[in-house]
Amino acid sequence: MSSNKKYWKSVEELENGSIVEALRNNEFVEAIPTDEFLGNDDAMSSSSTSRRDFLKYVGFSTAAATLAACEGPVNKSIPYVLQPEQIIPGVADYYATSVFDGFDFANLLVKTREGRPIKIDNNTISGAKFAANARIHASILSLYDNMRLKEPKIDGKNATWLAVDAKVKSSLADAKSKGGQVVLLTNTLASPSTEKLIGEFIALNPTAKHVVYDAVSSSEALDAFETVYGERALVDYDFSKASLIVSVGADFLGDWQGGGYDSGYAKGRIPQNGKMSRHFQLEANMTLSGAAADKRLAMSVANQKQALVQIYNIVIGAAVPVTLDAKFKTEVVKSAQQLKAAGINGVLVSGIQDKNAQLLVLAINQALGSTAYSTSGTRQIRKGSNEKVAQLINDMKAGSVHTLIMSGVNPVYTLADSASFVAGLKKVKTSVAFSLKEDETALVSTVAAAVPHYLESWGDLSLTRGTYSLTQPTIRPLFDTKQFQDVLMSLNGMSGTFYDYVKANASGTVTGSTWNKVLHDGVFVSESQVLSGGNADYATAANDLAKSKVSQGFELVLYTKTGMGDGQQANNPWLQEFPDPITRVSWDNYITVSNADAKEMGMTNEIVANGGLNGSYATVTTADGIKLENVPVIVQPGQAVGTVGLALGYGRKAALKEEMMVGINAYSLYKGFNDVQAITLEKVSGDHEFACVQGQKTLMGRGDIIKETTLEIFNTKDAKVWNEVPMVSLNHEEVEATTVDLWDTFDRSIGHHFNLSIDLNACTGCGACVIACHAENNVPVVGKSEIRRSRDMHWLRIDRYYSSESTFAGDNERKENIKGLSSSLSTFNEMEKAGDNPQVSFQPVMCQHCNHAPCETVCPVAATSHSRQGQNHMAYNRCVGTRYCANNCPYKVRRFNWFLYNKNSEFDYHMNDDLGRMVLNPDVNVRSRGVMEKCSMCIQMTQATILKAKREGRSIVDGEFQTACSNACSTGAMVFGDVNDTKSQVTKLAADDRMYHLLEHVGTKPNVIYHVKVRNT
Repeated sequence: MSSNKKYWKSVEELENGSIVEALRNNEFVEAIPTDEFLGNDDAMSSSSTSRRDFLKYVGFSTAAATLAACEGPVNKSIPYVLQPEQIIPGVADYYATSVFDGFDFANLLVKTREGRPIKIDNNTISGAKFAANARIHASILSLYDNMRLKEPKIDGKNATWLAVDAKVKSSLADAKSKGGQVVLLTNTLASPSTEKLIGEFIALNPTAKHVVYDAVSSSEALDAFETVYGERALVDYDFSKASLIVSVGADFLGDWQGGGYDSGYAKGRIPQNGKMSRHFQLEANMTLSGAAADKRLAMSVANQKQALVQIYNIVIGAAVPVTLDAKFKTEVVKSAQQLKAAGINGVLVSGIQDKNAQLLVLAINQALGSTAYSTSGTRQIRKGSNEKVAQLINDMKAGSVHTLIMSGVNPVYTLADSASFVAGLKKVKTSVAFSLKEDETALVSTVAAAVPHYLESWGDLSLTRGTYSLTQPTIRPLFDTKQFQDVLMSLNGMSGTFYDYVKANASGTVTGSTWNKVLHDGVFVSESQVLSGGNADYATAANDLAKSKVSQGFELVLYTKTGMGDGQQANNPWLQEFPDPITRVSWDNYITVSNADAKEMGMTNEIVANGGLNGSYATVTTADGIKLENVPVIVQPGQAVGTVGLALGYGRKAALKEEMMVGINAYSLYKGFNDVQAITLEKVSGDHEFACVQGQKTLMGRGDIIKETTLEIFNTKDAKVWNEVPMVSLNHEEVEATTVDLWDTFDRSIGHHFNLSIDLNACTGCGACVIACHAENNVPVVGKSEIRRSRDMHWLRIDRYYSSESTFAGDNERKENIKGLSSSLSTFNEMEKAGDNPQVSFQPVMCQHCNHAPCETVCPVAATSHSRQGQNHMAYNRCVGTRYCANNCPYKVRRFNWFLYNKNSEFDYHMNDDLGRMVLNPDVNVRSRGVMEKCSMCIQMTQATILKAKREGRSIVDGEFQTACSNACSTGAMVFGDVNDTKSQVTKLAADDRMYHLLEHVGTKPNVIYHVKVRNT
């Protein structure tokens, strides 16, 4: 029987049908702008358009009309009339390239979709040794930054490149006629072609010179190496060859000497045949390297200098008097003796910004004959000279600089005494700033020259001696931009483009290979000679270093944060929202203070009612009276007493969205490029609201979350001792939790079944996986206020745990000795407070893809379900947002969309503008308000691998299956694969004695496996 019910699509249709009916009869609400691609009537009538071409146009118009009817008008859309053969819609293309921005560097594969770069991957071909860190993974978003400089400007007004060219040439001619000084001020270039081009420029302009400026200086280490070996470079250490590592103030797992050492370090940290490397760390701030160390000493930089001399005495056999604090002497002597005993298998590194200290580092490694220390393949990524930069500023202030051309630098922001630079700049007749943005320096320069992003550019790099890599564009320039090198060629009177110049220059470098092969591979490796030399007055250096004194008041140690680096990408919301691995705070920089100093000064951190973290404010004053007021304070376990830390790279205002204008500019305290300053610290009134994603400070003896043991126990005890299986009650008897199953099992041996292995020994907490997950899965940025409400949307988090005792083993022992309820309450309350120098562990946690998933049983609409391949799926269209699944998840990995984060002005980040949305991955839905989401184990990637192999009619090779996080992990901590492939690496890892599941006693049978952390104490 038919129904005569009335159905309607909207309230408006029900209440006012006439208007809706009129709109319905109007097929095209707005005219389809076909004229934009078909031309005008006259052009069409005079053209010879075939019936076939006409049908192509009509076909497109019909499609456009359909889109217009559904979602709105098509404003600008041009079809492929003849589709390029190399572009297959829906299939990704990859381009090998390399990046160096003066601070970060890596060898990359760039994923593009329909000509649009959307993701950064690591180039794993032989010779590509530098993997992307979190900042480089996030740099794909900086390509689509709406605040980029879109065209050149002269005196603040939009201009043409012809006008810029004419103005600069006129200025150079005037400088030549008057004998005025011309200065090229650049970051370290590491580009053979660019350096050759600059040499040719200087030859044509006799009064010109090239000054290299690194915002975060390594000048002392460069000076020391140059003194000994005659080349301005840095040692490229290979930590995989070291059985003993002693680091004095060098965060080599962070940004020390540019970073990139984590891969080699991790190779020695995974126990193999009962052996692993040992690591001593002496430092003031708690760093990634300190967190990974087997033994960490928290000491001031003044004490670090004395410790370095003490190590020098023992290894070399010298007798330089030292004044090392007695509480450190025993451990320092122990580390030095073990270092000497290790011989060629030992290595020492130091981050102390003092030439004498760096000379001692060279002397000690030479004496050891360290295999991890080699003078071939030196790093070319830092060349800056503090002395020459200081001289340039003096010359500018004296009015002797006629033309200043800057590229890759922002001295108005990064110089401590930027006022002097600005004053000098006013006396320069013509200043040109080649910049990606209209930043602080570009705003006060005569010419602001818009440059392309590195993904729009050509170039070459020699990151280490003996390696050569190419930078190639993966998209046409989005704006009216020009490379610094192309302009330089024009100034030199050369024809052609920088691409032609690089290609011609490469012919003398890539001998034995071809341009096309190097372009395809991204890298070329040749032999590199070992630098000879190696002598200096080490004894005098040791005596001078031993004379250093402890400063009065506090010692400020400046550093760069894992997420922000030197601040070039301050307008990148992925990086602003990235939680610092140590403090777990995002959207801020802050003073880190030891617990003892905080108590003495009345500074506090507390978690308030809404779960947010509040902290005190302080005023920082240097010895020469420079002040930073209202700097937020974080009480940092492991901070050396008498020292405070503060991150560079924050406090920017120019060319940033308002939401990204956060933090304090610490460069103002970076006087003389010295990262250690004597300061006084004073608490001031008020509380700062932090966006911190982790409230817990300790593991509190929860040994089934992070399992740890020592190398001695690992080697001498049965696995059941150090990887204890949790027990549960069955029929009133204790049995192993892994033997009990309340669920019906199913056959998982058919087809693929995915596991993700995470080795806690190899994980350094670097966070590259977090940003890669953001990029691959269209994870939204929610902003500081939402993070503060515990509403972060990261699909992958890296939990950081502190011990309350000196070790996690001490925590467990204390927990086991609890007697009675009152003792239990007081003890656990005390254990919430981290130790003064705690051990640290990092643990990546994402959806565990449980085979017996608690979320699946409670979803009333079956929005979450399990696949035979082991992935826990989310059908977003079914989800009604009950959040039952989140409540029932023991791992707390599900995220709820409280708001619509896409196209919402309340969340003015990349998803709120058309340009920013170009980074979105078309293979992954952009979720809407009211939907629950979480890690999908990158199902789009696994399915693409399966389909590719199926099309090619072959079996899948181990290593082909990847997730975004495993692909980004440079240390090998994350391994993804098919456990039904008996020969796969993940199958072997799943059978390893160190393997365990998170919260195994719950019985969820996860497909994410962890490996017990082993410390070589």
